Amino acid sequence: MSPKSKYADLCAPCIEDEDEELVEVASPIDYKALEDVNITLPDIIANLSSAIHHGSVSRFNISRANVWDGAVRGFRRLSYSETNDMLVKFTDDAGILEEGLDAGGPKREFLSLLMKHMRDRPIFDGPEGHRFLVYNAKAVREDEYYLAGKMIAVSVLVHYLAGHTSVKATVASVTDGDIGKALQEIDSAGSVDVLRDCVIKHSTMLQVAGCLRHVSTVEEKKDIVSDYLRWYIIARNSSVIDRFKEGLSALNFLSALQQYPTLLSPVLCHMEKKLTALELERLFKPDFSPSGSNRRHLENQTVGYWSDYLLDCEESQTAVSVGDVLMFATGLTSLPPSGLDPLPSLQFLDESLFPMANTCLNLLKLPMITSYSVFKSNMDFGIQNSPGFGFVSQVKIFFKDVMNRIRWDMLVVQHKSIIVYQVYCSFIR
Repeated sequence: MSPKSKYADLCAPCIEDEDEELVEVASPIDYKALEDVNITLPDIIANLSSAIHHGSVSRFNISRANVWDGAVRGFRRLSYSETNDMLVKFTDDAGILEEGLDAGGPKREFLSLLMKHMRDRPIFDGPEGHRFLVYNAKAVREDEYYLAGKMIAVSVLVHYLAGHTSVKATVASVTDGDIGKALQEIDSAGSVDVLRDCVIKHSTMLQVAGCLRHVSTVEEKKDIVSDYLRWYIIARNSSVIDRFKEGLSALNFLSALQQYPTLLSPVLCHMEKKLTALELERLFKPDFSPSGSNRRHLENQTVGYWSDYLLDCEESQTAVSVGDVLMFATGLTSLPPSGLDPLPSLQFLDESLFPMANTCLNLLKLPMITSYSVFKSNMDFGIQNSPGFGFVSQVKIFFKDVMNRIRWDMLVVQHKSIIVYQVYCSFIR
């Protein structure tokens, strides 16, 4: 069970055609029988995370306008250690530093944004949703493959599981137009003579990949295409795949991946499915007042508004999406395979007309408003005007003029710090 074969099984794509049977790029090996069936994914993550010393921190100063640049500086800093906890500080568009202790929320947002950005790095190729590692000379010089592997390993162990979608390769996965056209010609050959002509025509291309052969049946076209895609995606990129695995070894993550491939493969091959209103409604558990109290009556009404608001988000009847609501409350754009810790909860506000969130606690506070239209409008406004859709802990509004258009001072408090924003909007009653 070599590391390379493990990578091929977990991360390499499979050859697939919508009208044909699936053909695997790498030979499947059943590792499931080798795994401890009594251990869970959260158990593995908790065990690996125990190596992190929360008394020491590595600092990251991140601008949301250029997440990758700040991440590279942070991971390459001489004082950085993967065994240290992460302290993330964001700067907003005006360059104001969002101070405050990072108790989990800022890390999750940073790593969520980082993993989303990484999908578009030049170390990956292939169409959207079917990306795979590919050799890039500039990235090799800058050792980006090692850095990417380390970023993914660390992100797994601070509660955000890397969101790269699983890859199933077809000829369409080849972004080089000439190569894709050549493979399509071979795959479309309807007779042995036509296939032989195609092989001769593209002999140089096939010879480079070690796929040039004499064909005696038309069915051999599938083997030629399969072998070429295996070389195109795996063999020609083997050096950068090996370097990527070295980065992935941070905090012993690669060893755990080899030991528990069935449990940990969703970490690297996580299909980010669309979040539904019902899933989010079930995820956040309300913290109700005693039954029968006047406050409980208002809380019950607010929960009804909350459920309708999520449905409106799902049906695109609001300014934000269901994913934006999750980002506002947790710092994540999708639900990680290992779940959320701590479990998300709902609380209710008397003192604010707008939602508040503590992403470190996965806590969302809803305003208790007697009109659904105002509730909906204020939810949209509060989420849209939070830094990064996820780091507002308190929002207080001071009205200076009551008229059709009024000026608002919005205090955004994250942990112990206050950021003052001047915003203009229409006030709806």
